[in-house]
Amino acid sequence: MYKINFEKPIHVHFLGIGGISMSGIAKLLLANHFTVSGSDDTLSDITNELVSLGATVYHGLKADNITNDIDLAVFTGAIKPDNPEYMAVKAANIPLLSRAELLGQIISNYDFSAGISGAHGKTTTTSMLSEILLTNGSDPTISVGAIYSRIGNNFRIGSSPYFVFEACEYTNSFLSFYPKVGVILNIAADHLDFFKDLDDIRHSFRMYADNIPSDGCLVINGSIDNIDFFTKDLKARFVTFGLSPEYDYYAGDISYNSFGFGSFDLIINGEKAGHINLKQPGLHNIENALAAAAAAHVLGVSAEDIIKGLENFEGANRRFQIKGEKNGVTVVDDYAHHPEEITAALTAAKNYPHRKIWCVFQPHTYTRTKELLNEFADALSLADEVVLAKIYPARETDTLGISSDNIRLLIDKKGKSATYLPTFEEIVKFLEKNCSHGDLLITMGAGDVVNVGEMYLK
Repeated sequence: MYKINFEKPIHVHFLGIGGISMSGIAKLLLANHFTVSGSDDTLSDITNELVSLGATVYHGLKADNITNDIDLAVFTGAIKPDNPEYMAVKAANIPLLSRAELLGQIISNYDFSAGISGAHGKTTTTSMLSEILLTNGSDPTISVGAIYSRIGNNFRIGSSPYFVFEACEYTNSFLSFYPKVGVILNIAADHLDFFKDLDDIRHSFRMYADNIPSDGCLVINGSIDNIDFFTKDLKARFVTFGLSPEYDYYAGDISYNSFGFGSFDLIINGEKAGHINLKQPGLHNIENALAAAAAAHVLGVSAEDIIKGLENFEGANRRFQIKGEKNGVTVVDDYAHHPEEITAALTAAKNYPHRKIWCVFQPHTYTRTKELLNEFADALSLADEVVLAKIYPARETDTLGISSDNIRLLIDKKGKSATYLPTFEEIVKFLEKNCSHGDLLITMGAGDVVNVGEMYLK
């Protein structure tokens, strides 16, 4: 693998530079005096900002974009081998790194790195840990998978040895990272278009834990099945967090306010460190906060600063994000796209003031929908009314003969109300006709279903 000497800046070219993660890495290289160029099929505010910072950005991925002064090219999984620009890079014998490989090399330059992995909650927990370090003045570099309101971006360049980042398991990209503190929030059957089964997923998470150096620490949810599989013979030490007193970091005396926001005692090694009042709903966010608290404590942050940071945290975009109100209907958006995430979000919503809970759900990928069809129906049945949008294909094409109507039929069999409407316009008209004062309307999914709530509010 090509290794970058960060003391000798080079010319790095990004294939797909406008992506939220790629653009953040490009900004960091620009700040470190690298020459940066890239291309994207869509020019946007993100690409305009990169140009203002000194990058050269081409519209469209074309062979002509590859110049002879490029030292290294970077690509994402969305770039296929037959892409003309990718083919031109190969023909010119320019070294290639994946986005994850480059990020891994960048992270290795930071003494105190923390990588947040898990099937669910990565973005929120990464943002919570970032908030803790920002609040106590640690000035971290941050890479998170959504817009984090405190920094108004998904990437922040700090001037300290701290780097907090989201470590995604899809395509095993997190195996390019070697964090000082590695967090495993939870493990579930997901991304089954890549992984064979749950055992395959667990094996990858064990490999991620093995990447933590001997002077580092694994922070792991103590309730994960057969936890010894991840901790036995690990070269790093480990600590546990969770909702049981047996864990090193534990939430005691849990309660919720009238908006469903959680409060709890932070217990560290059996001793009460203080009480925390969150500004996020649901038990799942209490677990996320525990994971962030444990990681921060391992990094040397005091309990007092941990509590201040978590109480400051306002949330990340698309994580039970209140979008507005219209005619007495509160509109919330959430990124949940796996049955366990849907269950957590809708359970949290039951503690939020409402007459009826309406859930507009957009399934994400045909593979996930087919594999977890019954689980989706079970989870969505927690809502009073379900409206299903067309499946968001993402990286897939429909070769499985599956549709959102399959979920509707299963929900109907449970005696719950569900409607399938193929266009956002039809969904909005349906909601305008049927939602009433006092209802809670949640748009949910990893695609573009957020537009439904925004269209409704307009």
